[in-house]
Amino acid sequence: MTILSADFAIDSSAGDEEFAADAAGVHPVFAHAPRSVGFNKLRKRLIRQVRQAITDFDMMKGQKRWLVGLSGGKDSYGLLAILLDLQWRGLLPVELVACNLDQGQPNFPKHVLPDYLASIGVKHRIEYRDTYSVVKEKMPVGATYCSLCSRLRRGNLYRVAREEGCDALVLGHHREDILETFFMNFFHGGRLSAMPAKLLNDDGDLMLLRPLAYAAEDDLARFAAAMEFPIIPCDLCGSQDGLQRNAMKEMLAGIEAKMPGRKDAMLRALGHVDASHLLDPKLFDFSSLMTKDV
Repeated sequence: MTILSADFAIDSSAGDEEFAADAAGVHPVFAHAPRSVGFNKLRKRLIRQVRQAITDFDMMKGQKRWLVGLSGGKDSYGLLAILLDLQWRGLLPVELVACNLDQGQPNFPKHVLPDYLASIGVKHRIEYRDTYSVVKEKMPVGATYCSLCSRLRRGNLYRVAREEGCDALVLGHHREDILETFFMNFFHGGRLSAMPAKLLNDDGDLMLLRPLAYAAEDDLARFAAAMEFPIIPCDLCGSQDGLQRNAMKEMLAGIEAKMPGRKDAMLRALGHVDASHLLDPKLFDFSSLMTKDV
């Protein structure tokens, strides 16, 4: 596949037959999906962007079984639906296991995810770990919970992936998540770093994959609304105002509004690094540069 434009659209002549009318039916997750032209275009775009990411970062290498993290938010629902669509079409030859980590948040509707996953015939595991109380206890009043909450959640998901015999943990981070992380590190961490689409964990036994790396958050929001996913809000980090990530989101939205297409340009820039034009002597051997006369 070849990326042709800023929105990562792939040549429509390549594999278009795969998205023709579903003669063999559709996966149950799409049983009540809209049949409009607009929705079909959105679905095609997300499928193609996910396939592009899987190809670009060689996500299928040695993979047989994926644990798909399902938080109950729009992004993870969208990720699962697209992966199920690809699997249904024979384009994703891996076994999928959906997993929700019930973190003990007050008023968490425990029945929603298992009922939904059972209704569409998806193998799943609901894991209970009260990380909510740990975060509330460890973090001072007024501090942001996201970093500690994320570490605790990630550690538990890695454990579940091992117990389920999975090769990778698959998460629903998208284009905006990657760009926001880059600018948070840029402004507050003093380093050029973002979210990789493919990462080997510290123990070296599991991959972390982000197939939605090229997908736009707005597209995922429209997709979730059209699919009528049973969204579960986060009562922990979602209840806090003034997070640094929110500031980055607002900044990027403002830039995109004034200069449309800049988000895609920024994402492309993360994939085209010229080490010799930066300032890191550990990344590029500046001492080896010599003039012809020397």
